[in-house]
Amino acid sequence: MSTLPPRAGRRCHNALNPLHSALYFSPDLGKELAGIGIDDASAAYFAARAAAMGAVGPGTVTATFYNFNHELVARHVPAVWKIASPEAVLAARLRAADSTLRRLLGEEVIDSPEMTEAAQLALSATEGCTRHARPLFAAHADLPVPEQPHLAYWHAATLLREHRGDAHLAALLAASLDPMEALVSHTATGKGMAPRWILASRGWRRTDWEDASARLRERGLLTAEGKLTEAGTALRAGLEETTDRMDLAPYEHLGGAGVARLTELGRGFLGIALAAGAFPTEATG
Repeated sequence: MSTLPPRAGRRCHNALNPLHSALYFSPDLGKELAGIGIDDASAAYFAARAAAMGAVGPGTVTATFYNFNHELVARHVPAVWKIASPEAVLAARLRAADSTLRRLLGEEVIDSPEMTEAAQLALSATEGCTRHARPLFAAHADLPVPEQPHLAYWHAATLLREHRGDAHLAALLAASLDPMEALVSHTATGKGMAPRWILASRGWRRTDWEDASARLRERGLLTAEGKLTEAGTALRAGLEETTDRMDLAPYEHLGGAGVARLTELGRGFLGIALAAGAFPTEATG
């Protein structure tokens, strides 16, 4: 039984993860990767997130990213590694994280004692993470921790995000949700990305969305209007609860007071970043 308040780990994740994710919406990442020859947006994303695993092939990326069309992945991987090595991509990614955080948060926040405290707390939480059956987390856990506190914070947030993400994929498999069904049902919760954004960025077609919706309706999870049924709502809630359980260790390791403080700090940073325009409106609108 957990010693933490209900959903404390999820709340902490929700405070930290968006600032990690902001990098992938940042023009800074595209600029840095274009500087080493990767100028296609999809190739840039696959390379930046997969580089920690080395020069992997399309199968590994499709498996670990889950909701991207394999045809889109195979169009860019492994060809992207002929343009730039994983090591060069990781260096570019860290430069982009630095410039993105400085732009979104400002130098005062970057240099604040609160940022140092948040980095220390987040890194402490990662000490409770486990590598088994968590390929993206395990790959990132092998990377060195940056020295600067704001980059150490981003690195720790990345570790915590991938630790939870790997667990969530296991939960999706257990619930028999394929990639498109996972995307459609998530959007139906009202918390997912806009369908147009999903189709454009994940490489799927409108017919794929419609077919997945039909399968969910056959299972009694989705209404004809595209809303979750009572069973669909329960399934999505169960997915999050299962993910919470499999992702509990880092937050138990940090302890209740540490989790509460890290959540508070993370929310503060996130609020500043959102006010600075961290995410494009078309992703959610």
